[in-house]
Amino acid sequence: MLLSSLVFLPILFALIMVVWPNKTTLRPLALGLSLIQFALSLTIFWKFDPSSSALQLVEKYPWIERFGVNYYLGIDGISLWLVILTTFLLPIIIVGSWQAIEDRVKGFHAALFVLQTAMLGTFLAIDAIFFYIFWELSLVPMYFMIGIWGGSRRIYATIKFFIYTMVGSVLMLVAIIYMMFLTQEAFGTMSASLIDFYRLDIPFIAGQFFSLQTLLFFAFALAFAIKVPVWPFHTWLPDAHVEAPTPGSVILAGVMLKMGTYGLMRWTIPLFPEAAEYWAWLFLLVAVVGIVYGAVVAMVQPDIKKLVAYSSVSHMGYIVLGLFAFNETGMTGGLYQMLNHGISTGALFLLVGMIYERTHSREISKYGGLAGVLPFFTIAFFIVTLSSIAVPLTNGFVGEFLILLGTFQANPGFAYVAVSGVVLGAVYMLWMFKRVFFGPKGELVKDESHPLHDLSPREFAVLIPMGVMIFWMGLFPNHFFHWSNASIKHLVESRSNYILTVKDTNTKTQSAALVEGE
Repeated sequence: MLLSSLVFLPILFALIMVVWPNKTTLRPLALGLSLIQFALSLTIFWKFDPSSSALQLVEKYPWIERFGVNYYLGIDGISLWLVILTTFLLPIIIVGSWQAIEDRVKGFHAALFVLQTAMLGTFLAIDAIFFYIFWELSLVPMYFMIGIWGGSRRIYATIKFFIYTMVGSVLMLVAIIYMMFLTQEAFGTMSASLIDFYRLDIPFIAGQFFSLQTLLFFAFALAFAIKVPVWPFHTWLPDAHVEAPTPGSVILAGVMLKMGTYGLMRWTIPLFPEAAEYWAWLFLLVAVVGIVYGAVVAMVQPDIKKLVAYSSVSHMGYIVLGLFAFNETGMTGGLYQMLNHGISTGALFLLVGMIYERTHSREISKYGGLAGVLPFFTIAFFIVTLSSIAVPLTNGFVGEFLILLGTFQANPGFAYVAVSGVVLGAVYMLWMFKRVFFGPKGELVKDESHPLHDLSPREFAVLIPMGVMIFWMGLFPNHFFHWSNASIKHLVESRSNYILTVKDTNTKTQSAALVEGE
């Protein structure tokens, strides 16, 4: 019941937030509950076998038996670290929003916990309908988070965010239902299990867009591509980031975007191997276009938060690039970069939020000379900037190096173009850093009637865990690879005939058709 507890405890926590009578203790209570959730997620390591590529800690119970829909949860090396990232970031977000969110505090923390349930359910669901429910559920709390606690154009941003993501999701639902009927034809019983979907032999005809496997491939891939988002479906993201409150931006960049790349890795690529390989060039192309486009547009942004938002578009392109390299190096880098982006870009949004709380402005031109006024803030921003531009010994370097190496092994041309994104990333981030911290003093820094104060103990508590992760992941990547190598190796080696196995930690295999090691 460990996975069920992880997924649904936040719903209980959200209810506690709503009914809690004492407003003065609400934030400490939310922090305590989020730390309990994080501690619970760490117990997975004691029960998880990193040498196995099979699904572990499986929980499967009948739900809608007529249509083969089950309550079905499981975890492997691909989803493990995304679960930990989700539970790790929430306490940091709560502490980071201690002063940023002043109104409707109960509703805000309740929305955070509901969103955590949706994200964890997405990473752990093995039944397609179950997965789709969590996928769609994530839209609701984020919609309200931006719409209620967002900026002046929050309604526009929320509607754009909702419409974009819903369009792709509807196509995916149609594909899921169609595949359920395919299982009935193939096996005599309708099923929504991902494992049964893997067993389907779906026709593919190279060069024909309307072959069945290609149509189903794009129905899934479009939903995930919009969530990532890849170019040209990225336009909702900068608006959502700019209008969202700081904690909303952190959780959006830190975890929600990874739902898209996880979907590509868990569902699209192994479900439709022939179509994925045939159309890989298209995803490699949009990935490198997104890398370069995001970097170039970020370079000219006058708003520091919008600059970070476009940098996110560029960095997510690297993840897609690694996944569609179809080799162990690229996919390992892609998965690792999901974690790196969650830490580095999440930290950038936290830092931008901290300076916004002091000045109520995000215009780069109004800053300058911050290094002489806020030395500790400057050091923290510089460390995260180094991580974002993938300087060696930081986490970003490991992920981008593996992605570029894997892409070079698969298709050198795309790797050459992607390298330019590394250079452009250094240009726009270091240029922004120079203007904000070492340029001529801007009007906000010279305003002696409102002197700026350096990092508070609370802000140190927010940033220290992020800094530790930046260097830990940069210096000791094998500590993380150890837990995911087996699953990625199995995915790569058996992609043309992918079978996800199930490891029952109690007695025997729960799937009669699948045995560990097949």
